[in-house]
Amino acid sequence: MDLNDAKTHNYELVPHKGFTLINGIHDPDDVDQIYNLEIRDSDVFVVTYPKSGTIWMQQIMLLLEAKGDMTAISSINNCCNDELIPWIELKGKRQAFITAPSPRLRVTHLQYHFMPPALSQKKGKVIYVARNPKDVLVSYFYFHKFANILETPKDFNDFFEKFLRGDVFGCSWFDHVKTWYSHKDDMNMLFITYEEMIQDLPSAVERISLFLGKELTDEQLANVVKHSTFNNMQKIPQANYEQIPDSMLNHHQGRFMRKGTIGDWKNHFTVAQKEKFDEVLYKEMKDFPLSFIWDFRDIE
Repeated sequence: MDLNDAKTHNYELVPHKGFTLINGIHDPDDVDQIYNLEIRDSDVFVVTYPKSGTIWMQQIMLLLEAKGDMTAISSINNCCNDELIPWIELKGKRQAFITAPSPRLRVTHLQYHFMPPALSQKKGKVIYVARNPKDVLVSYFYFHKFANILETPKDFNDFFEKFLRGDVFGCSWFDHVKTWYSHKDDMNMLFITYEEMIQDLPSAVERISLFLGKELTDEQLANVVKHSTFNNMQKIPQANYEQIPDSMLNHHQGRFMRKGTIGDWKNHFTVAQKEKFDEVLYKEMKDFPLSFIWDFRDIE
């Protein structure tokens, strides 16, 4: 199923093996078969929790493949980035993956246990992009307000509680990041954060390029960075999902690429919400060997 072929559905969350899928978008049986896929060394999967920089990484990877030539991407049948680097869990995309030529580049929000075991035998590559969960929550709240495939939130506080419970598509942010990160040494994995990309995009692009084994000139890398900035991506219909039909996204209610900043949660959380979130964050992550840099003040 292509997003562009979508008709009006009764989209609702469907629990499946400790995860949530979206009725009309995902087929549980098809998702289960992803586990059995044969993986090539040239396969690359971008893994994210929702609203953590997936489109951004799609753009960077497409530009790296094109050696920074934006015209080469935009001329491919006027496709959206999600068609050029598809979501493997969408209906019909698994079968397309099997027959696709190399390199097969894919994105996914799936939990680790759905993915092929060959990834943990260092076949293929995984890029995991993590983002401050407070900013994820805010971005996800606004996305719910204009995505017809997701429930419209009653209000911010109601969504805040659902997010902390993991009662959203993607389930628990904490489980998602912990499970994938705990397997990073088993895989060819690059673990990078949204905040690192905001802080120093040229360095992030260079890391991604090296990880993928790309050989680009300094000028080509500079062009990748140029066409991957938030302001430039907002102007590119293929990159900002403007071409996704209204049956999926109500473009009159918002934009897929809303701000592209860090720390926006401070404009939304009450003091009580911050304290509650920090309690949960500490409880979930205190024994986990992973630390983040969440905003520029922490970097200085």
